[in-house]
Amino acid sequence: MSTEHKLVFDIETIGKDFSQLDEMSQEYMLQYAADDEEKEEIKEHLGFYPLTGEIVAIGILNPDTKKGCVFVQQGHDALIPQNIASITEADITLESGSEKDILQKFWASVEHYNYFISFNGRGFDVPYLVVRSAVHGIRPSKDLLANRYVNSQPMQAKHIDLLDQLTFYGASRRKFSLHMWSKAFDIKSPKEEGVTGDEVGELFASGRVADIARYNAGDLLATAALYEKWESFMHF
Repeated sequence: MSTEHKLVFDIETIGKDFSQLDEMSQEYMLQYAADDEEKEEIKEHLGFYPLTGEIVAIGILNPDTKKGCVFVQQGHDALIPQNIASITEADITLESGSEKDILQKFWASVEHYNYFISFNGRGFDVPYLVVRSAVHGIRPSKDLLANRYVNSQPMQAKHIDLLDQLTFYGASRRKFSLHMWSKAFDIKSPKEEGVTGDEVGELFASGRVADIARYNAGDLLATAALYEKWESFMHF
């Protein structure tokens, strides 16, 4: 039986400036908007999609050693990001670079692991990582979408998506957020620090990449703690 080398991962994304999309793309994105309010909502959520957004942080954490790293974008040339070199949290270090740089660092890091843990990673994080990697000409080092069901996944890349596990692969109709699962199990939620995913774009535009990294680290720690609850009491 192979040894499990576990890794929790999570990403933070932002949307592109809507005005920078070509006219045809703008029309495509707004074609089903019923009114101006819906149009503005679409423009504010371009970070949900890898074709209209980009990754600004990728966090990894070994849940056994409690050590990890957050790879963060430095920001565009016009921005002056905070100094993040000296910031650590729970043995989570920080490394910076372009989006291409942090994607390369992530895929290089995951090569050493065979057991991956996420919250909604199959539905969001991994597809986003794969598409943005392809945009930069990077081939993923692990197939984290091989099969939805863990027992059918290859031994070298088991992916435990806690959103799937906690809803019993969709048997439970309501899919609750990481925050609500955290509160139910008395786990510190990353939202308790006053930052939400919706604010990542504004933080990045202000050069506050350190705050984005701290928020991402909070997601990693909450996911790791939730995984321990699942492993101990809900995994058969």
